[in-house]
Amino acid sequence: MAADSQDWQFDSFNDGSLINFDGIISRKYNEFLGEYTDQLKAMQEALSHSLSDAWDFTMDPASLHENKSVCKDLPPVLPYEQASLMQLIKTDNKVFNKVMTVLAAVCCEIKHLEYEAKEELYPALILYGEGEDEEQQQVHEAYMKMGKLLSVFQQLTNFVERCGDVVKNVVQQLAMLHQGKKSTTVIMNVQGVHFEPVYEHLGDLLTVLITLDEIISNNNVITQHWQLYKRMIKSALADPQRYEMDSTKLRQLDKLVNRIDGKVFNGVIFQSCVTRAFDDGYVSVTRNSTFEEEFRTNVMSYLKRTEQSQGAEEIDQRGNIIGICGLLVLHFHVFNLVEKKLVKSILEYAKKIPGVHVVGNIVWFIADFIVHYWPPAGSAKNLDRKLIASANAAKSTYLAAASQSLSKDVQQYHLLVSTWMVQMESELLCQEKETSADLNRRYKLLVQGVTFASKLSLLMRAFVNMHIVIGKPMSKSSVLSICRMVEMLKAIDHTFHRRSVVIAESVNVVIQFVVYFLLKTIEKSKKRLRSDKKYTEARLDVLSALILAQNALNGPGTKERILICRLALCVALQMRIFKDDELSFLLGLMRALDIIANLGSRQVIFPVYLQDLFENPPECHRIHYMLGAVRDCVPLLRKAKHELNKGSILNTFKDEVMNEIKEHLLQPLCCAIETDLRLHIHSHLKLDTRNPFKVGLKDLSHFIKCRPIRFFDNFISLKDHVTNYLEETFYNLTTVALHDWKTYGEMRTLAGQKYGLNMAEAHLPSQTLEQGLDVLEIMRNLHIFVTHYVYNLNNQVFVERSSNSKFLNTINIDHISNSIRTHGIGIMNTAVNYTYQLLRKKFFIFSQFLYDEHIKARLIKDIRFYKENKADLDYKYPYERAEKFNKGIRKLGLSSDGQSYLDQFRNLISQIGNAMGYIRMIRSGGLHCCGNAIRFIPELEEMPSFFEYVNAENLSDDTKKAATNLDDVISSLVKNFTEGTEYFKMLVDVYAPEFRDSKNKHLTNFYAIIPPLTINYVEHMIAAKEKLNRKNKVGAGFTDDGFAMGVAYILKLLDQHRAFDSLHWFRSVKGRFLKEMNEIRRSRQRGRDDEKLQQTMNLTLKRLETYSMEFTLLNYSLNSARIFFRAEKIITEKEIKDSKVSDTESTLDPSDVASNVTAIE
Repeated sequence: MAADSQDWQFDSFNDGSLINFDGIISRKYNEFLGEYTDQLKAMQEALSHSLSDAWDFTMDPASLHENKSVCKDLPPVLPYEQASLMQLIKTDNKVFNKVMTVLAAVCCEIKHLEYEAKEELYPALILYGEGEDEEQQQVHEAYMKMGKLLSVFQQLTNFVERCGDVVKNVVQQLAMLHQGKKSTTVIMNVQGVHFEPVYEHLGDLLTVLITLDEIISNNNVITQHWQLYKRMIKSALADPQRYEMDSTKLRQLDKLVNRIDGKVFNGVIFQSCVTRAFDDGYVSVTRNSTFEEEFRTNVMSYLKRTEQSQGAEEIDQRGNIIGICGLLVLHFHVFNLVEKKLVKSILEYAKKIPGVHVVGNIVWFIADFIVHYWPPAGSAKNLDRKLIASANAAKSTYLAAASQSLSKDVQQYHLLVSTWMVQMESELLCQEKETSADLNRRYKLLVQGVTFASKLSLLMRAFVNMHIVIGKPMSKSSVLSICRMVEMLKAIDHTFHRRSVVIAESVNVVIQFVVYFLLKTIEKSKKRLRSDKKYTEARLDVLSALILAQNALNGPGTKERILICRLALCVALQMRIFKDDELSFLLGLMRALDIIANLGSRQVIFPVYLQDLFENPPECHRIHYMLGAVRDCVPLLRKAKHELNKGSILNTFKDEVMNEIKEHLLQPLCCAIETDLRLHIHSHLKLDTRNPFKVGLKDLSHFIKCRPIRFFDNFISLKDHVTNYLEETFYNLTTVALHDWKTYGEMRTLAGQKYGLNMAEAHLPSQTLEQGLDVLEIMRNLHIFVTHYVYNLNNQVFVERSSNSKFLNTINIDHISNSIRTHGIGIMNTAVNYTYQLLRKKFFIFSQFLYDEHIKARLIKDIRFYKENKADLDYKYPYERAEKFNKGIRKLGLSSDGQSYLDQFRNLISQIGNAMGYIRMIRSGGLHCCGNAIRFIPELEEMPSFFEYVNAENLSDDTKKAATNLDDVISSLVKNFTEGTEYFKMLVDVYAPEFRDSKNKHLTNFYAIIPPLTINYVEHMIAAKEKLNRKNKVGAGFTDDGFAMGVAYILKLLDQHRAFDSLHWFRSVKGRFLKEMNEIRRSRQRGRDDEKLQQTMNLTLKRLETYSMEFTLLNYSLNSARIFFRAEKIITEKEIKDSKVSDTESTLDPSDVASNVTAIE
């Protein structure tokens, strides 16, 4: 280093450039640090309130799920009660404890069954048949899917039996409690006690059973596949050996299938549970009048509460009507009494709300259920037909009224939800004070949010599914209103999620706040009860109930504790220990406590929505809510049980949604921005007016500013998508029209200024105006290229068959050479790989054709005929036999465009030949490109080494490295030019062993089909050339040497050159036409005086000469093509170097070729 520094010493001088340089850098660095510090402080102040509390809904790295090992049956993310019911229910009254424990246990069991149905059974049954086209589905796929669903049906059968046992147990437990005054087996005095929570839970269980019946009856695919599956089992039982199955196991499977069929299908799930025998040796239910009266009273009370829940301040409980109708049917089957008053009340309710959305797209109608499941409905005296007619008519009336008021309702909810969101944000930001007023406001806001979400969800699901069931189309305004409701739902969801940290901290505080008032109210009543010294058994029960309610509330707000508290209050209410205002306040607090404690578990139209969103750019942020709603479908789709490929339904759903987004948002957005840039750049052309006061103004920059949208597991950045689209479009159009580079450069700059798009420059490589069709484009669409282009062997050019314009595209060696120069020589090997893939598909069709019985039989017959009669035929294959074959194939049938099977086979061989011609042109273009690259190198064989000269002069290391690189480049160019790669030999070697394999023996008949193929080819070429002079040039052409190339290649693969030459086909053709022409000439001499005969003879002679010329040209082309596949035996490396481009073989005389072929063989 010291020596180097001494060698590079210069005379020092001071030009003033270094004066105060350190000071300037230091000052600028200090200024930067000051500005950066100020920015960080401003950001910290702006985010100080929400930096750790606000969660981005789209950026969650993880989410919470239930712990299966701890709580298997409870919903996810709910408080889990670790204490058992026995531990929670502890008072001094032992009988009361037992009653409360039993009732709480059956209610918990019902909730577990309800959760199991919703999480495991509903999704599996609803999703069956989704995501696939049933018309294209094979029968064996239906068997496989039903086999995968068999475990679900088995689980469902056990589930139904369990539900029946629970229903019977609940009814018997209640019957034992309500024995009447005269009964000697009274367990506890429950006169005046109404266990409403038990009846509500029983109604929920009946709702589950009714829903299962509705799901199965509405899914026709399940029913059809089940019938197919049963028939398949019966067939297997009849002949087990055919299916290689054990008959014992088959009988067990048949028994299981019959059990499932009897307990699940035909709408018997609900019916089987309510028609059980409820009387046994221990309990008498059906004759218990006290229990019947209590049952009826509770159902009426349940219906009344459901009707009252439609108020603005409560969550609408219209779904309870399903359970109420189930209890009505259960009441009849248990007591065999007709309750006309209750039925009338239910049908009056049906006039207001005729149907309830159950699950999926299923709507349950009250009147239909009463008619089908309530046995007395068959008698006119039990059921007023006018009420049924009114309830059915209410379907259309309800839908019309909902459609009319939908827009107004959505506007009102939008105002309410927006106000609530603002209040939530402001309330949850203020955490400094936790006064009673603050907690009261927070409690009301939480309940209000859940109420809004419930009402919006109910309105949206009912409106959409009623349209689906009735079959009435929705208007565009209704669709947009539905989408706005979805957005509001997700806005509420996002608000809860954003502040989930604060809400998680607040929920427990709010629960304690609500519980405080509950305990305070209960304590007042307990004091009043204790002040009365008249102790009776009923007072002791009430006191025990109040103590139990207090004990249950003194703990976390779990489902079990709230249930126990409700049951205890039912017992306490048998005496008027609460004042009216206290009772209403108490019940309201219990409902609020139930809502807040469950806060953790809350969780066609799309194209119209996207179109409207595109028309309103300022509202583009709404798409985050809509796609958030779309993501909510994922957990349900993952529960499908019948998929043959796991996740196929979810992937199909993702693809459908993404295609809709691309079609209705991304593509229009990209095109609109491109159009805007073009109009702006070409404004000097005075195009259509763009006055915003006349045509309106659409500011698309809102989409560009929109933050990335979460799409399932990915993100969609509108800005990046538009940027990529414009970059690709500008690049492609610049390559097509190089003279427009300046225009697209200006558009690129304008996009950056107007929309803030950072676009890369189009650094196009050196190109010429003769670029033509790019090699990459040909490779990507090689199957289209070989079909739409014809090959000329002599000129090495591809010509387009037809075009919508006045010109036909051509591809020659120069075009290929320019493409290779652009993309590099490595693309040649890729082109060969693509060709190999194409040939594999073509050869499969080729093999199928020759394997066909009609074709194979004719060929074997012709080969046998020729072998037996070749001496008599002068060793020449007869032209008449080939012509007969050509005509006979047409009798097998024609395609829609009038082509015979032989025509299609000829086209297939031409396409194979075109692919080989493409490979030949690729190799020639590569040699041409290398030749142009090394044309300034004087001597290829004795190239000097630049590295040796540089090393001898002892130049720097960088110079030596550059010299080494230059030597490598020149060596690579020389090697590619002089040696090349025999692609034809590669493609022969890779396929020849398979073609010559004994298992493909049917391919050895190929040489016998060449004579009729040549006749077919000649007829095709003559017809194509005649069309050149016509006005309609569809199908016109002058060359198709791909056929000769394909025949030569296949003969090489099958090693049938000798077999084909033994037919002496072209000699036979030449002799045939020469004989016919001589006969025509002699006939013309004899009929010299007949002008019409002379004209006919001249036309016939001209036709024969044309046919003879075409056969001769085909002979030349075929012999020229055959040389390529024997080139390794004829052409030496020196000849390749001298010729530079190996495309001169086609100029050889066919007679010389034939002599060479004979000499080689």
